Amino acid sequence: MSRWRPPGARSSPYITAQGLENLKAELKQLWVDRRDVVAALTAAAAEGDRSENAEYIYRKKQLREMDRRIRYLGKRSDEVRPVAGSPSDSGRVFFGAWVTIEEGGAQTCRYRIVGADEIDPQKGWISVDSPLARGLLGKPLDEELAIETPSGRRQVTIAAIDYDTVPETGSEDGD
Repeated sequence: MSRWRPPGARSSPYITAQGLENLKAELKQLWVDRRDVVAALTAAAAEGDRSENAEYIYRKKQLREMDRRIRYLGKRSDEVRPVAGSPSDSGRVFFGAWVTIEEGGAQTCRYRIVGADEIDPQKGWISVDSPLARGLLGKPLDEELAIETPSGRRQVTIAAIDYDTVPETGSEDGD
């Protein structure tokens, strides 16, 4: 039996303009933080036997993780395409939209459709690649849908579509 696995599906290349700025800011901060880790690693290496030096082992691991994230962010920031502004048809669901859906006539949830690098369940931000977002994309206001999700079929109605910027504080899911 082999350990080889096929590569996972690539996420869509779309990102909001703010999301791209956040990726670039994280990359810049990682390069700054990396200098401190390298200095600590050098100091730990100078202490002698590296095989029993916990500080040295920890810093090597930390440096590997930072380098892995730096490589990923460098590649990803070149791959993504920022989507800015509202679409010409603001009555349909597209990337960047805030969508309020009703389930069962009473429960409402509000989601924002964003890129795979921006998802944040606390804010109600879902990936454009998620089954729910794929089911909503292109649909008009008041459309009734049956969307197949990993947790089962969801019967939803699109109650509101908004492309205005909403403050990033608190939960947006109607709790």
